[in-house]
Amino acid sequence: MQTLREGTITADQVWKRFRSDRRIPKLQDEFRRLANRARRQSDGDWRWVLRDVDFEVEPGSSVGLIGANGSGKSTLLKILTRVMYPSAGQVLASGRVGALIEVRAGIHGDLTGRENIFLTGSLMGLSRREVARRFDEILAFSELEDAVDRQVKYYSTGMQMRLGFSVAAFLEPDVLLVDEVLAVGDASFQQRCLDRMRYVLSQGTTLVFVSHDLAAVEATCTRGLWLNDGIVRADGPVREVVGLYRRSTDDVAARETPLPGAIRVTDVSVQAEDGLIRTNELLDIELSFESDRPYLGWLYVGISEGTASPIFVLSRHVSWQAGETHVGCSLPRLPLPRGEYSVWTTAHIGSSYDGQELLPWQPVARFDVYGPELDGAPRAIVRLAPLHVDAEWRVGVHDRV
Repeated sequence: MQTLREGTITADQVWKRFRSDRRIPKLQDEFRRLANRARRQSDGDWRWVLRDVDFEVEPGSSVGLIGANGSGKSTLLKILTRVMYPSAGQVLASGRVGALIEVRAGIHGDLTGRENIFLTGSLMGLSRREVARRFDEILAFSELEDAVDRQVKYYSTGMQMRLGFSVAAFLEPDVLLVDEVLAVGDASFQQRCLDRMRYVLSQGTTLVFVSHDLAAVEATCTRGLWLNDGIVRADGPVREVVGLYRRSTDDVAARETPLPGAIRVTDVSVQAEDGLIRTNELLDIELSFESDRPYLGWLYVGISEGTASPIFVLSRHVSWQAGETHVGCSLPRLPLPRGEYSVWTTAHIGSSYDGQELLPWQPVARFDVYGPELDGAPRAIVRLAPLHVDAEWRVGVHDRV
């Protein structure tokens, strides 16, 4: 058997199923179960959460695991940490594995913060001397100096998360698994966690990062793995995979029945002068509305990459007439790089904070932009919006006197 290099992860045809929640059986349930058994049929109590998952991660790689709730992401991480085992197939993670899957994963509430640090280190195969050598760094990063000798059950959720991440990241694992738990921390601590992940990656640690924050996934990882209903739907460069996932959410929203409101969108046109929408060139958006009575309020138009969170939002005070009303919006220089985007819109009487909602926030059109690719950014620097900004660079050498 070939020995895997430390930091390698392999998943070979992994299947995992769970039995449905038990309930007090009724007489008709027992009759159904007995009838199914007589016909040699399944009673339907099992549900597959991972189905034929197959991939390999090289040492030092950074993989973003994305997907909707219930897609199997956390189950896969728990299998990687051997908290649970697959129903079929095999998963291997070579070397020392550090995991932060839940806020209190590996943290014992009746022990102090200090004791938990040494306990976790021993579970990872480190000697007490090795943990002691890193103890001050762990404590400084967690900012729990005043609480380190207090039982963890008295910590707040944020304090527990800070302790858990500090232990997982500072004990220098070969594989670091991080789940959505980072969302618990404040903005400052989240950035410090991303900085720490960038550091461990530079040291050759393999990272598997699960998050619904797609911007953080793009910033931190080079490879994306999209799970949907337990199946790997896409595996490749992170921006491509995240783009596919965003478009899938947009497809779901577009297939849904338009949300009802006092006014209705009847037609939307997104176009350019020569028919091809390009970066830094004119974009025209024409919207047609229908209303049973006149309204005076604000119209909001946003552009997104498919999700409900827009890159930017534009607003205009509009007087809607009974019948049809047409509204046009022109962007002289579209500040978007190449990609697929969606138009979202909503309307309110008064402000969007306290006014009556005339039209719920919803996608109404999709368009492609042709132009330069998005500029690169340093790893673990989260970019909130994929905007394209033209710039002129000057690089020169000054002679020393």
